[in-house]
Amino acid sequence: MSLTRGDIDDSTSRRRRLWARALGLAAIGLAPIALANTSNGYNLPVGGHLAQRDIYALHMEVFWICVGIAVVVFGVMIYALVKFRHSRGAIPDTTLLHSTQVEIIWTVIPVVILVVMAIPAAKVILMMEDTRNSELSIRVTGYQWKWQYQYMDAAEGINFFSTLAQDSNFARQLHSGIDPKSVPNYLLDVDKPMVIPSGTKVRLLLTSQDVIHAWWVPDFGAKRSAIPGFVNELWFTVDPGKEGIYRGQCAALCGRDHGFMPIVVDVRTPGDFKKWVLEQKAVVKQAAAASDPSGSASPRSAPVLSKAAF
Repeated sequence: MSLTRGDIDDSTSRRRRLWARALGLAAIGLAPIALANTSNGYNLPVGGHLAQRDIYALHMEVFWICVGIAVVVFGVMIYALVKFRHSRGAIPDTTLLHSTQVEIIWTVIPVVILVVMAIPAAKVILMMEDTRNSELSIRVTGYQWKWQYQYMDAAEGINFFSTLAQDSNFARQLHSGIDPKSVPNYLLDVDKPMVIPSGTKVRLLLTSQDVIHAWWVPDFGAKRSAIPGFVNELWFTVDPGKEGIYRGQCAALCGRDHGFMPIVVDVRTPGDFKKWVLEQKAVVKQAAAASDPSGSASPRSAPVLSKAAF
């Protein structure tokens, strides 16, 4: 059986239609996933923090610009490969060696695209770095492998360490015999979470006692290095109504137990936070009274630096 040129062209045309139909169905199927927020786990979290929402919006804006660029560039490439292929008798043009007009176009268009992306990016970066008018400051110190939280302002005097929860610590031990899946929030829970109020601009002063750590909570859009001898700042405000538990981890390779120093932030209403502050200060006073019945001793804790020191 012999094939004519017309049979080959019909077969090629059918294959093209099948490929176009498959790509169309794939695009339809992927559209809901691309438009979803974070349910699929592949996108940035929207979060309950003003800066994180702006970061997410900027991320999606730049993403769709890149998608548009990819569609145009690869579309032109695929069209040229198919339309002007050698099998269809295309002959390359060897006379076009230089075109000032083309060079201007392919220089101006990228510059315009970069400017369009740079303006909102600069706005978000400046907002992320603006720690002025904070209502609550907390000094966060990284240790191998735990976090220390020292409160300032209205909660000054509260000072504690936050370490990996005991059930996770037991389960992670070699030959522990404990199924990690049976431990709630395995490696993402602590004995004492950092407690903050909602609707309040919280400023963190980050440093380290030994090596470089990184305080990171994805839902806050907050990630900053804790470096020995330096104080870095970041801020976030959790919207009212978004109270709850937020989890993060150390995002720097800080040593052997790097994976075992999680971060847990307990966001409460302002009223509940005030109650918590009073309870913690009462505990501090009781500890001081127990250590020195005469009342002359101060609480045995690491020195708390005042906000004025920064």
